[in-house]
Amino acid sequence: MRLFFISLLFISSQIAISQNCENTITGKVIDQHDSTILIDAKITVLETKQIALTNFQGEFSISGLCNQTYTVEVYHAFCDSKIYKLDVSGDLNKTFRLEHHLEELNEIILEGKSVETKTNTTIENKISKEDLERNSAKSLGDVLNNISGVSSLNTGNTIVKPIINGLHSSRVAVLNDGLRMEDQDWGSEHAPNIDINAIDNITVIKGASALQYSGSAIGGIIITEMDKTPVKDSLYGKTIATGSTNGRGGSITSQLTKSFKSGWYGKVQGSTKRFGDFNTPDYNLSNTGVFERSFSLRGGINKFSSGLEAYYSLYKVETGILRASHLGGASDQVRAISSPVPLYLEDFTYDINAPYQDVTHQIARIKAFKKFEDLGTLNFQYGFQQNKRLEFDVRRGDDKDEASLDLKLSTHTLLLDLDSKISSTSKLKLGVTGQYQTNFADPSTGVRRLIPDYDKYNVGAYVVLDKKINNQLLFEIGARFDYTYLDAYKFYRTSFWESRNYDTIFQDIVIEGDFGNQVLANPKLNFYNPSATAGVTYEFNNDYKLLFNYSLASRAPNPSEMFSEGLHHSASRIEYGDLQFNSETANKISLTLQRENNNFSFSINPYVNFIKDFIVIEPVDVQQTIRGNFQVWEYRQTDARLLGVDINSAFKLTDNFNFTNQFSIVKGKDTSPDEALISMPAASTKNAIIYNNKKLNNLYLKLQSEYVFEQNEYPDNNFEVFIPETGTTEIVDVSTPPEAYHLLNFNSSAVFKLSQKTSLTVGLDVSNVFNTSYRNYLNRMRYYADDLGRNFSINLKINY
Repeated sequence: MRLFFISLLFISSQIAISQNCENTITGKVIDQHDSTILIDAKITVLETKQIALTNFQGEFSISGLCNQTYTVEVYHAFCDSKIYKLDVSGDLNKTFRLEHHLEELNEIILEGKSVETKTNTTIENKISKEDLERNSAKSLGDVLNNISGVSSLNTGNTIVKPIINGLHSSRVAVLNDGLRMEDQDWGSEHAPNIDINAIDNITVIKGASALQYSGSAIGGIIITEMDKTPVKDSLYGKTIATGSTNGRGGSITSQLTKSFKSGWYGKVQGSTKRFGDFNTPDYNLSNTGVFERSFSLRGGINKFSSGLEAYYSLYKVETGILRASHLGGASDQVRAISSPVPLYLEDFTYDINAPYQDVTHQIARIKAFKKFEDLGTLNFQYGFQQNKRLEFDVRRGDDKDEASLDLKLSTHTLLLDLDSKISSTSKLKLGVTGQYQTNFADPSTGVRRLIPDYDKYNVGAYVVLDKKINNQLLFEIGARFDYTYLDAYKFYRTSFWESRNYDTIFQDIVIEGDFGNQVLANPKLNFYNPSATAGVTYEFNNDYKLLFNYSLASRAPNPSEMFSEGLHHSASRIEYGDLQFNSETANKISLTLQRENNNFSFSINPYVNFIKDFIVIEPVDVQQTIRGNFQVWEYRQTDARLLGVDINSAFKLTDNFNFTNQFSIVKGKDTSPDEALISMPAASTKNAIIYNNKKLNNLYLKLQSEYVFEQNEYPDNNFEVFIPETGTTEIVDVSTPPEAYHLLNFNSSAVFKLSQKTSLTVGLDVSNVFNTSYRNYLNRMRYYADDLGRNFSINLKINY
């Protein structure tokens, strides 16, 4: 018996010894976002303590494993390690995917870096979080002025519309974290309803090459974005307070973010800004104050392979319009333009009286994404916007406190798109959009409605393909199509209806009825708008890049251009549209030579833009109304050519000193009569010397020289008016541009560490250092007053 047990034990041990322990695990470790390889990732078999590191191909191998279940830990720098259970029964090949963007997301939170390229064959200009924070009390248009080729159309100093390569309003799309802003952007004095303190970085694309955002952005696209929230347990925030001498006001903004390792996060932000009357070097600008408030709430879950986010924001602003711009008779108009000071001057006040704007913009949005290993990233977004615009005129009597213009614009937007990496060298983007918009013009104002009630439907689809030929050459091609249907109801004055020959051309859209001296029409309009882009990027000599892009863009006329017929109160002018307008079609060609180097960088970007059926508005007359004397501006359609160049350069003088230069010029031609287009930006150049010492509390000093040339190409839109007081006829000079001017500006900041997680940034800025008197050609108030004088600003930011 004893011999039997010894024999059994011997046989069992032989079986155990003969167990297969020659299995091998091989595989790769890659980034779960874009499948890039991760070098030096560590793979540890916990039971045997065997360790392997991935090579330059992201590959690893561990041998000598038995047929059993093992626990494997996979780790890479800046990644959360992952634990896997592997059943080994023979050789095994395994691909491990890690989240390699946690540290990058932290960098985004701290430094405001953008991680996404919008288009590959057009130069993109970016504004960082630091620059936004330095300009916390300014508007979006003011901040964008720091980019070459971007200027502004101003109504005074607080209503600032961005102009990209000579184009503005409906030709420039503003994307608020993926949702196109719908905020009555047709008005020259309608500024984007965005609080820059609610965003973290801005990208500007000059032209319509980024078809996934819009096909109608003939001028360009402004993309504002919020930082991604890190997938980690964290609580952080910041507060920024500013105070300024010009306007005797300031702003305060604060935000707080909470994130969890599970992927859940939430963020709350709020701002308020208040200024009284601003001043020029010589006098007060009466009724130019501003009172702005905003609030936003954002929350969701980010699992990296999927995510869901909900967002709500409220933006409300009351903005005064220079009182001296609203005049009485024709003689006042002539006197105002020729007078060196405004005809209406009062002492400083924080009160905002008529004329002024009161605008409230709300956004509610839900977006989600899902990543599929073989398909790509599928994105969905639904957004609702409501824009409530009130414009108050100088009125007398019982209705003096009533709005003269009351518009409510409601917009629903759906977006579905796919971002797919179809091969190691090719990327495909495609998507569809749908939009329903309704505008209600309240008739209870007692004033003829400038634009009518309407319903608008838009459906669009796009596809963009990027193909990398080799390490130097990349091609991009795309196409988009948008269909727009507009259903409007408008009362026309019978005299205006017949003067435009509408009674013959559009007699079938007239709704029968007794409307006195008015005609009720129901225009139902269809617009078909194709867009396309094609481009190439060539990289050479390590530092250099050559970008070529052609873009076709088409834009349906907006309701203001078609239906305007009356007094635009905050613009202080009468406007007339035309129901017969066609879509604008633009063909833009741009070429960019770019060098990126630590010591010397530059970009040269010439372009030409041919626009068929370009819609332009220009002054044609002065008209007396019961509310005063106003210029008459009329829309018309023509063919245009815009030719320009933007130049940027940066020199590293020493380790701490840098020199930067910007130069921009654009020439706009109305090719039909071969004359200059109205409201084209004058040539300008900016030069700056910057000192930055990170070792000395990150000290930042910047002295900037800005020179704006006189606009020497402009149309002659002057006209004559009869002055009853003198019985004479006078010329109203609305064309002659102001003289060239030079401004000196100073910016500074320093960072002080208060604790391990808390820092205080102190900034001092001085604009118009020499208190220069000047007038900007693109400021609509230049007829009546100078631009702003010297301004001292203190900026305090605390991170916690």
